[in-house]
Amino acid sequence: MDKVDVVVIGAGQAGLSSAYFLRRFGFAPGAGFVVLDAGDGPGGAWRHRSPTLTMDKVHDVFDLPGTHREQAGLTLPAASVVPGYYAAYERRFELPVLRPVTVRAVTRGERGRLLVSGPAGRWAARAVVNATGTWTRPHWPYYPGAADFRGRQLHYADYRGPDGFAGLDVVVVGGGTSAAHVLSEVADVAAGTMWLTRRPPVFHDGAFGEEMRREAVARVEQRVRAGLPPGSVVGATGLGYTVTVRQAREKGVLNRLPMFSRILPDGVQWADGHTAHADVIVWATGFRSAIDHLAPLRLREAGGGIRLDGTRVVAEPRLHLVGYGPSASTIGANRAGRAAAAEIRDLLREPAASDTAQHAMTQPT
Repeated sequence: MDKVDVVVIGAGQAGLSSAYFLRRFGFAPGAGFVVLDAGDGPGGAWRHRSPTLTMDKVHDVFDLPGTHREQAGLTLPAASVVPGYYAAYERRFELPVLRPVTVRAVTRGERGRLLVSGPAGRWAARAVVNATGTWTRPHWPYYPGAADFRGRQLHYADYRGPDGFAGLDVVVVGGGTSAAHVLSEVADVAAGTMWLTRRPPVFHDGAFGEEMRREAVARVEQRVRAGLPPGSVVGATGLGYTVTVRQAREKGVLNRLPMFSRILPDGVQWADGHTAHADVIVWATGFRSAIDHLAPLRLREAGGGIRLDGTRVVAEPRLHLVGYGPSASTIGANRAGRAAAAEIRDLLREPAASDTAQHAMTQPT
């Protein structure tokens, strides 16, 4: 078992942001903190995006703190550009990322420490930053008849472009930019497309600026302060006229229909009995927080969520959630990483009683 001051779980945007600020606030790589990442390479969820998601189609909000990112070619796939940027970032700031390391459980240990455990080993930490994000937990809503559907069903997490959709009737479910991405591409090859959402989508003009981002994060933050499930930051932002949304609109495929009530073997059916044929259903229905490894800590409130004060878990002050609730998208990850690192710095100003030596504190140049 290794003893460290802080363990960061996850090396996506939220994890690297937290690691950067821990380093900046004086925690030494290795003895002071480590980053455990389940991936076999840098980039977090960006490594798994569709190759058709090019740089001109992504929000420019995945930047990391402390550096200026050089602009890449707009036609290059984000799945290669962003991981390359994150890899260079890890090297530049000498962040102690260990991979591939899967965390199975976080439990309470002796002498005021949290135990982070997995097949690769155990770490006893005075504080933990959980930054495992959502990509590994795609949300599949349940509808009657889904098991009997004879066509193909896939989640946006598994979407790899329009190949294989030629001549098919495609149903796309979801009200965010992911749905627009699928529609804008599949429309070129499919026999027909339908776009279905639970609620009418809200479009907004203008750039998705800092003020709008803060407002979206604040809405979700109100829920986690009340101990409720956080909901979606993306859902709170509405649909801006991004490249993908404009393309889908120009192709005439943003004609929203209400959600069906059940799935038939060869299509979908609404509550009024109306039916439509479908060969493929694409669920662009978002993700849930990947926090099963935190279950031993019993953090959930009666309302079903985990109550946070900023990024700190109220029921376990040594644990911070970055990439959960208000910071569950690229919008709030950097700000949350700084907040978590600052609060941990203040929490650990006094050395633990079981530690007999001070860690050397260094700050990157």
